[in-house]
Amino acid sequence: MPNRQLHEKITKELQRRITSGKLKPGDLLPSEVELCEEFEASRGPVRQAIASLRAEGLVSSGRGRRSVVLSARRPESFMSVLSSYAWMQEHGLNPTTKMLWMARRPAPAHVAEALGKQPQDPIISVSRVLLSRGTPEILERQYFPLEVGMHVLAMDPDDDDIHRELLREGVDLNSCIRTSEVIQADSTMSQLLEVQEGTALIASRIHVADSAGTPVEYAEYICPADRRKFQLTVVKGERIPLHSNIQFEPSSHWSFDDAF
Repeated sequence: MPNRQLHEKITKELQRRITSGKLKPGDLLPSEVELCEEFEASRGPVRQAIASLRAEGLVSSGRGRRSVVLSARRPESFMSVLSSYAWMQEHGLNPTTKMLWMARRPAPAHVAEALGKQPQDPIISVSRVLLSRGTPEILERQYFPLEVGMHVLAMDPDDDDIHRELLREGVDLNSCIRTSEVIQADSTMSQLLEVQEGTALIASRIHVADSAGTPVEYAEYICPADRRKFQLTVVKGERIPLHSNIQFEPSSHWSFDDAF
């Protein structure tokens, strides 16, 4: 078996043992010698697998000693960062959707900028509410350039997982940047999310690009802050693509009034 496939096989099996609880936080990871014997591998693929687990924050750095399991929680997948629907599925929330509207519309200025278009250029926009057990959890607004959005318009109305369908259609969803801040619910947000006006909400912008760096989607997700908890595990010597700063002025376009 090629080293890359063997490295991936070892990584997936150790991930499974950690996330299933067979290896618990505080347990020692098997030694390199033990892993080499178990998987009939050389030290190269074994060390690559351990490095992958370390980069995910699942095990400690080792540094001349056996690594220790740090967390049983796997990092969020690309799809769960990209798609709130996928995130809810991966977390066992059994999402359902309530469509507010789906239409071809002129691009608002901030959306045009995000998609590399001119203001008022035609785009496809989708607005809906994601629910779990009948409770509204996320307000979602997605904006697509016409060449991508036409796939969305052609979808079966019962297809809730828009990104899965786009991938099936061959749309290149290669990278995304997600930026979040805390805002207060306006009257429309409070009604759609069934919370009090002024409730703290987490508002996220998602910029999605293809492998050439061309924008293929801009989205805005809004959810109650008191229903979210974030955990970040970082191992010394590793970097994560996280940037934080202080924003002294709130963004001006978070109103959920659908009028452009």
